[in-house]
Order: sequence, then structure tokens, then C-alpha cells
Amino acid sequence: MSPSSSPGSPGPKLRRDVLGTGSIVFLVVAAAAPLTVMAGVGPLALAVGGIGAPVGYLAAGAVLTLFAVAFTAMTKHVNAPGAFYAYIARGLGRPAGLVAALLALFSYSTLQIGVYGLLAAQTRQTIVDLTGVDVPWPVLAFGGIVLVTVVCWFGVEVGARLLGVLLVAESLVLLLMSIGILARGGAHGVSLSSFHPSALATPGMGAIVGVCFAAYMGFESTAIYRGEARDPQRTIPRATYVSVGFMALFYCFIMWSVVQALGSEQAQQAAGQNVSVLFFTVIEDNVGAWAATLMRILVISSVLASQIAFHNAVTRYALALSADGALPRWLGRVHPRHHSPTSTGLVQSGLALGTVLAFAVAGADPFTGLLILVNTPGVLGILILQLVTAVAVVAFFVRRWRGDRQVVPVVAGALSAVLLAAGIWYLAANLELLTGMAGGRNTALIAVVPLVLLLGAAVAVWMRRHRPAVLAAIGSGPGTGAAVPDGALIQDPTVAMGTSTASLGELRAP
Repeated sequence: MSPSSSPGSPGPKLRRDVLGTGSIVFLVVAAAAPLTVMAGVGPLALAVGGIGAPVGYLAAGAVLTLFAVAFTAMTKHVNAPGAFYAYIARGLGRPAGLVAALLALFSYSTLQIGVYGLLAAQTRQTIVDLTGVDVPWPVLAFGGIVLVTVVCWFGVEVGARLLGVLLVAESLVLLLMSIGILARGGAHGVSLSSFHPSALATPGMGAIVGVCFAAYMGFESTAIYRGEARDPQRTIPRATYVSVGFMALFYCFIMWSVVQALGSEQAQQAAGQNVSVLFFTVIEDNVGAWAATLMRILVISSVLASQIAFHNAVTRYALALSADGALPRWLGRVHPRHHSPTSTGLVQSGLALGTVLAFAVAGADPFTGLLILVNTPGVLGILILQLVTAVAVVAFFVRRWRGDRQVVPVVAGALSAVLLAAGIWYLAANLELLTGMAGGRNTALIAVVPLVLLLGAAVAVWMRRHRPAVLAAIGSGPGTGAAVPDGALIQDPTVAMGTSTASLGELRAP
């Protein structure tokens, strides 16, 4: 029996001190897939919101920066790798942390699995355009699953290096497009009309708020890599700010440059008529046909990079829950050589294979079926987790008010919670912008998230009664990624909670 599978010992751990600020930035920004977000959803934001769309992305970034102020202020008080759920457990109680953990696991998993539909659809269309060969989409999706599994098997530092290359490539092709537009002087000269108050007051701007927030999916996962980061007290906050700042400015600049290419008067109409091919048309007109071909290829690598990043996020959430004792300890097995979470990685890839196979057998479309139906609840789930985390930060620092008066994180957390709640409401109210569907089907997708929360609450109630020591350890795992045997948690909950002196009497409802 290998050390990683020995039930009597923690076994190998995730490799420590291997990720600097830059590596974590590559991991989290790649998850957002900037090229895919811009080329795939940016035209829709422009068609609905008008020329003020660039400011919509900037505003979403500003709100998430405010959230980051609160989020990172609490980093030094959380010594566990569970990211959102560890923060929520410290701020709102262990039961709330467990509910959040299950929602996070569900949300990241569905985001990762659903995007295989986008990967297959984009790859299939590109192959058809370049060669005329039509490859069945399930074959391409299965190939993507295998590739992602292999890359992640060899460790997070290998993935970070690959993501760095892919992220630079997709960012450069967007910058190439923007430079080409500005070098040609735009359609009618360069204008700042996108930033004029009249452009921001259109009804469509409210409708795209949720779309703009969705463009930042994954930025908060910086804290997931705490156990592998060098000097996490400094690295995690830096990576969070750099990630949000880069995406906010980059998205705004790219969208503004596209407005220049189309002209302020014609941009909204042109985007509405060419949503699926707008960016490819713009880069071909301003740079050349070769650049449009390059962009199509890099869209595929952008989606692949997102898959690798989200796979890493899912496996580390599951690993943290295994360390806390909430999931079976065999899920905490780490490869003895590559120090990658092999068990959770194989389970996630197995779920992806099963889901793709089910949609393929049903004859579903990879985009309108697999991507939209599986991905949408995950997007809502992550935004809700951000909202609850902001509330948890406020609760945490308010409880410490007499001994440690922290005004900035309390104010930042409260403001970001209000603004995130507004963003979630706008997204839910205008969900058809993302799904392309109307009526009851959108309601059904929204309802998935409350159902997951109710299931999490039921698990927390059961665990309070039958496994209270495990519940007491939620959000306070070892931080090294090693699985803690269930027996150890049951025998000594104080040890399981690290340096905490909490007792089982603290297991109160959030």
C-alpha cells in the first residue's frame, strides 16, 4: 500500500511554498477565461447595455475589489485551505460553513463540467472552419477531460506554468486587436462616450450587471491555494488584488476599443446583429484574417485553461473537506511524487465523463445543453457564496469589536454584501441573457441553488447529531491538504480544530 493510501497515516501532502503571487494570479485569472468572456459574452453585454458596457465591467470589478478588501482582511485569521467555507465557518459558525462548503463544491464542479460543452463546441467549429472536418462534440469533450486530468495529475506548479503561457497568449491577441483598432483611428475617431453619464443611464445597463459579475468567476479562489503558497499572509491578498484589478481594467479597455471599432452610434446595433462573431470580425477588419484565425484557436486554449484552473479549485475544496473529516478520507490521497490530489481529481473527471456521456446519449447540444444547463447554477452559487462570505467577514470583525476594532473590513464587507446582493438579483431577473431561454426553465435553474443549500442544511443537522466532532472541525483543517483520519477527529475535537479552544458547545446555528 502506498503512503498516499495508508489509512493510518496522513500520507503525502500538497507541495508547500511552490506558488508565488504570479502563479496564483495565472491560476485564478485563467479560470475566468478573459478571451472567452470577451469574445463569447462581451458582444451580448454591448448589444444589451449599449456603449456603456465597458463601465459595467469596471463597476463589477470595483465591487469585487471592495469585497477583496474585506476578504483579505480576514485571511490572517483563517489558517485553513477551505477558502469561502473556512471564512464562513469562522464568521457565521460551523454549520453555516458546512452548508457553504457543499455549495462551493457543487458550484465549482458544475462550472468545470459544464464548460466541457463550450470547449467541445468551440473546438468543433474551429476544426470545421479550418479543415472542413466535423468531429462529434462528445469525442472532443472526452479528449478535453483526459487532457485536463493529465495536466492536473502532474501537480499545481506544472498547471500554473501552462496557464501562464495560455493566459499571456489570449491576453496578447486581445491587445493586438485593440492596438489595431486604435492605430486605425476607430470607425469615426477615438471617443470617450462610453464613460459619459448618458451612456450609463440606459435601461440595458441594469440588465447586464449580472453578466459583468459573471466575468470574474474564479477570482476568489486565491485562498484555495493557501497550503501551497509562499508566505500566504502576503501572497493571497496580493494575488487577489492583482487578479481583480487586471480583469477590471483589461475588460473595460477591450470593450471600449471594440466600441471604437464599430463607432459609438452604431456599436449597439452592430453587436446585436453579430453577437457570435463580433470579435472575430473586428480583429479581421483591423488586423487581418490571420489574426481572426489565431483568435479562434486561442479561444480553445482559453477554455482549456479555464478547465484546468477550475479542476484545481474543485479538487482542493474536496481535499479540504476530507481534511476536516466531512468527506471520506480516501478523497484526501495525494500523489507521493507529484503532490497532486489524485483521488479527488479522478472523481471529478469521472463525474465529467458521466455527465458528458448522459448529454451525448440524450442528443443534447454542447452549448445550449451541457454548458447552459450545468453551468448556470454554478455561476449563481459562486455569487451567493461571495455574498455570504462578505456577511461572514462583517460578523467576524463585529464580534471582535471591543478588542480589535477593524472599521475598514466591516464597512467594505457591508457595502460589498449590499452591492453583490443587487448584482445577484439583476442576474436572476435577467437570466435569459446568459441562457438564451425564457420562462420556467430559467426558474428551474435558479431553484437548483436553494435546493443545494437545503441539502447542505440537512447534512449539517445530521452531522450535529451524529458527528459533532467533525462538524466542530469544519473550516479549521490542517491547511496542508493531508487527510485527517475520521477517528482522530471524533476522539479529540480540540486537536482537530488546530489551535482553537472551541468546544462542542459552540456549535450554534449561524
